[in-house]
Amino acid sequence: MAKGIIIREAHFPGRPPIDAYGNGGFRFADMSHRGSLLCLPSGVYGWDVADGDELTAELFERVFQDADDIEFLLLGTGTGLRLLPAPLKAKLKAHGIGSDPMNTGAAVRTYNVMLSEDRPVAAALIAVD
Repeated sequence: MAKGIIIREAHFPGRPPIDAYGNGGFRFADMSHRGSLLCLPSGVYGWDVADGDELTAELFERVFQDADDIEFLLLGTGTGLRLLPAPLKAKLKAHGIGSDPMNTGAAVRTYNVMLSEDRPVAAALIAVD
């Protein structure tokens, strides 16, 4: 039997605030994560999306799995503002989820405020350098 590094999907089971962002990742719960994040009611997940990637509904499947517990999705679109494609916005609306795209810094700050108010919020945060 071969031994080696086992790579597991990044997942943190709590709902911590984001302490810092930049340098290609995020810090939260005394940990750091390189890459983008989905912050959902079921936990924080690594998200394989980079600044400039096309935003498709398939990238948000985990969001739709938690849809019953989410009223609002903040989308940190990287360094600049990008509007959501119409099909993605329609699918979020069909699941009863309001959405607001903004740069990642603004999304982190807004997420932390809404989280502290115990609101049913989620965030999809694209990492920035």
